[in-house]
Amino acid sequence: MSQHRRRRPARNVKTGIVVGAAVAVTVGAGVGLGLWASGGDGGGSAQEQASSSSGTSDGTASAGRGASPTPSPTRSYPLSQAPRTIPAVRSHTAAHGPGWRPARGERVVIADARLADEGRLIASELGLTYAGAKKDVKAGDLRLAVNGGAGANPESYTMTVRGGTVSISGPTDAGVFYGTRTLKQEVHGGGTAPEGVVKDQPAKPVRGFMLDIARKNFTAGWIEDRVRELGDLKFNELGLHFSDDQGFRIASDTHPEVVSQQHLTKAEVKRIVALAQSRHITVVPEIDSPGHLGAVIAAHPDLQLRNVSGVATRGAVDISKPAAAKIVDDLLNEYAGLFPGGQWNLGGDEYQALVVANPQASYPQLAAAARQKYGSGGTVSDLTTGWLNDRAATVRAHGRTMRAWNDGFLAASSVQPAKDLRVGYWTGKEYGARQPVAYLAAGRKLVNYNDEFLYYVLGQPNNFVYPTGQRIYEQWTPLVVRGTVSVPARYDAQILGGSFAVWCDLSGSQTEGQVAAGIRMPLRATVQKLWDPRRPALSWAQFKALAGRLG
Repeated sequence: MSQHRRRRPARNVKTGIVVGAAVAVTVGAGVGLGLWASGGDGGGSAQEQASSSSGTSDGTASAGRGASPTPSPTRSYPLSQAPRTIPAVRSHTAAHGPGWRPARGERVVIADARLADEGRLIASELGLTYAGAKKDVKAGDLRLAVNGGAGANPESYTMTVRGGTVSISGPTDAGVFYGTRTLKQEVHGGGTAPEGVVKDQPAKPVRGFMLDIARKNFTAGWIEDRVRELGDLKFNELGLHFSDDQGFRIASDTHPEVVSQQHLTKAEVKRIVALAQSRHITVVPEIDSPGHLGAVIAAHPDLQLRNVSGVATRGAVDISKPAAAKIVDDLLNEYAGLFPGGQWNLGGDEYQALVVANPQASYPQLAAAARQKYGSGGTVSDLTTGWLNDRAATVRAHGRTMRAWNDGFLAASSVQPAKDLRVGYWTGKEYGARQPVAYLAAGRKLVNYNDEFLYYVLGQPNNFVYPTGQRIYEQWTPLVVRGTVSVPARYDAQILGGSFAVWCDLSGSQTEGQVAAGIRMPLRATVQKLWDPRRPALSWAQFKALAGRLG
């Protein structure tokens, strides 16, 4: 940081080592790094730590905050070790120095009013004093700044620990926030932030967790706890699937009749959204249609899709009826005001009219509506794609960026899904399944929800198995979109990131506490691979132990 008072480096008279000299150490695939800069966090002894690439001993001095933050002329400090965090930082330039740990009375100082929320949060977490904007520099300061770097990754940050102070800067407040998350982990449990410079940024702009609150009612408090957990792990999306056959879980003013008895109030949702915004997390709502609308149909049985024999089709509305479109659009318009984030999931998956051998013969009313809208060659697939495009138009009017599940992009349709729809790719098992490359080659952007690795389905129905963090950590990357095979690397830029998902098909199979425990390590493994998809430096055993130390 340019504002701290410069001091002449002290020289150890016996060794000639210049205190304050820095050595660049890049944290990447296969690089073995020591645990922490100094003791106090249970990181293990020097003998348990791997030596740095510079060849300098990785034993560390336990520099307490009671001593001067500046190295004395008669004392040298070993070269610092890169911090151990989840996700791991991308690079750390090591240096000689005592590092930094928080002490009561020290300050958090901001250089920009936009960082007031970030400053107050980290001050409260570390027991520091939030001082607001100050130009003077004091020993122990944590200083936050937006540097406005043109062309830089907006979620990147630089953290410098030097001379007894810490400075965190980034091109946006989001990047600065992520820097504070790294610092919080570094000093967890009495640890020390190592001397030197961290330069860090995520590989992927979408790092998500999706929660099915429609099939299982989750309390607002439990969701808020997950938001705090996600924020500390540098996730930036929370998906809420709140409408399905089993329930509709958020209060509605336009259609209160569809809302389940157990649900979130709008006040609770606003608190969740506000908490998420304070952690730079976008809440992505989903009202799935035209399938998965059983809760709406229960209140409006006249909208139920029936086949030529009069048999009801579970969860599906009759998209030939204008009233079906109206109620869904009413709800989309209403909730656009409740969820101000820029992302929206339209669903679009598993419309059961399309899984029969001859949809036109089984659902003559849909076939007739398709011909009326698209001419003599119109099909049920065309009508279904048209439904998705019409709902996209409703949401687009609110300035949202939209996605839909991959099986909502119908291969058999002559009507093309809207060009601005992103693909939420979850499965290769759907009717008329296509490889991910089919979407990518068409220029679509894609979010990876690979059900082979990232689907936590309560009760494990339909051959689903609870995913393990180890399998994600060791075998999955954002390029592994379907099954276990990677798509060609040339499509990497179109894969925006990924999302771990909890689906509650058999809702009573686990309690809230069991879900939280079950997804703990998978979440950490997922964000590690979204932040940096390269082979991790730590083994799974080391990574798991680190997660245990960090809490």
